[in-house]
Amino acid sequence: FIGVVEDIVTSDIIVSADTRVANLFAVFRNADLTQFFMWVTLLGKWQVVFVFTIAIIGVLWVQHKRRYIMPLLLTILGSEIFTTLGKIIIHRQRPELAVYTENSFSFPSGHATIAFALYGFLTYILIRNVGRWKAKVNIFIIGITVILLIGFSRLYLGVHFVSDVWGGYLVGTLWLIIGISITEWLYTILKDDIPLYPSIKTQVISATLILSSLLFYASFVLINQPRILQSQTDIPQEKTSIQNIYDVFLDEQMRYTETLIGDRQEPINFIIISSDDDTIIKTFLNAKWYLADKVSISSVTKTAKDAVFKEQYLKAPMTPSFWNKEPHNFGFEKPTALDNVRQRHHARFWKTNYVTGNGKQIYVGNASLDIGIKWGLTHKIEPDIDTEREILFNDLQKSGNVKDFKKEQLVKPVLGKNFSGDPFFTDGQVYIIRLTQDK
Repeated sequence: FIGVVEDIVTSDIIVSADTRVANLFAVFRNADLTQFFMWVTLLGKWQVVFVFTIAIIGVLWVQHKRRYIMPLLLTILGSEIFTTLGKIIIHRQRPELAVYTENSFSFPSGHATIAFALYGFLTYILIRNVGRWKAKVNIFIIGITVILLIGFSRLYLGVHFVSDVWGGYLVGTLWLIIGISITEWLYTILKDDIPLYPSIKTQVISATLILSSLLFYASFVLINQPRILQSQTDIPQEKTSIQNIYDVFLDEQMRYTETLIGDRQEPINFIIISSDDDTIIKTFLNAKWYLADKVSISSVTKTAKDAVFKEQYLKAPMTPSFWNKEPHNFGFEKPTALDNVRQRHHARFWKTNYVTGNGKQIYVGNASLDIGIKWGLTHKIEPDIDTEREILFNDLQKSGNVKDFKKEQLVKPVLGKNFSGDPFFTDGQVYIIRLTQDK
C-alpha cells in the first residue's frame, strides 16, 4: 500500500501540479492573510492539540459522556501513528517557497490529518448531542470550515503540497470513521447515557476547561510565532547569461505555456529583451495597454461585479497561466470596442532567469483575445491567437520603445486547446523584440 501511495505522490502529473500550485500561492501571499493563516495552522500544532484533547476529555468526563473518550484517543493516536510512518517511509521534502521552516518530512500533512481526527471527532460529538437539526447543520458547517481552513493554511503558508494535504485528509478521515464506528458500536451494546442536566459545578468545570484551553491557544500563538523566512520571490535570482536567445528554452516543452498539471497550452509568441521591469511596463503603457492588478479578494470581487453589470475594469486580474512551472509575472490588457470586462485584448509575460551577453533581461509571453466569460470564473479566448499577436506587435511598435525586432519560427503550426478547453490555432511564429533603454 505504501508503495502504491509513493508511486502516486511521486508521479510526474502530481509533482507538476503540486509545484505549480505552490508557486501560485507564493505569488498571492500578503502580510494580513499570512498572519491569519498562522493562527489557523497552529490549531494543528501538537501542543495545542494536546491541550485541546485534555480539555475535551475533561469535559466529557464531568458531563458523563465518557463513552467517547476511548474512541477519541484511538482516532488521534491511530492517525498520528499512520502519519508519522508515512513521513518516515516516503520521506518527501517540503516545498521550497515556505513561509517558515518545518523540520519534518512533507507527506502526509500531520495538520490535515489531525484536522479530521480531532476537530472532526469533536464535530461528531457535538452533532450527536444536540437535538435540533438547525443546530446540527450549523455545527457541521463550522466543523468542516475549520478542517478545510487548517488544510488550506498549510498550502497558503507553503509548508505542504496539495497532495500532502489530501493524503492527510484521507488518513484523518479513515481514523475518524474507525473512531465513530467504535462509538456507535459501544452505544449498541451498552445502555444509553442517562440524560442528566449538568449541575452548576459541572458547568463551571466545563467552562473553565474550555476557556483555559482557548487561553492557552491564544497565548501559544502569540509566544510561538514561527520565524518568517524571506520570500523566495523577493530574493534576487541568479541569472544565466546566454548568447543564443533560444537557449531560454531548455526543451521543447518550454516553448509552450502550461496548464496546472503541465499539459501544453498556447506557444510562446513573444520574446522581449529589456533593461528591466520598469522599461517593459512603460513600453506597454505607452502602447495603451494596462498592467493588470494582482489577484486579490477586492480585485476578483470588482471583476465579478463589472462582469455582471457589463462595466469596464481596465486593470482586471487575469487567470494564472504557467510557463516553466511558474505563474506569469506580468499581465497586460487593452479594452476592445465593447468596452467592458467581458472582452479584452490580453497578454501574459514571464521574467526568465536568463540575460543576454550584455546583461539585458529576457522575458517570454503570449497574447490572445478574451471574447466572453465562461462558467462565471474565467474568460473564453478567440481561437485565432496569431491575429492578437499582430495586434500587440503593432501597438508595441507605436509605443516608440522598440529598438529592433525579428519574426521567426518557434514551433510547428499548432491546433490545440487551453486549460479551460478553448480551442486555438497558430502558425507557431514568435516576435523577438529588443526595447530601447530609455525609461
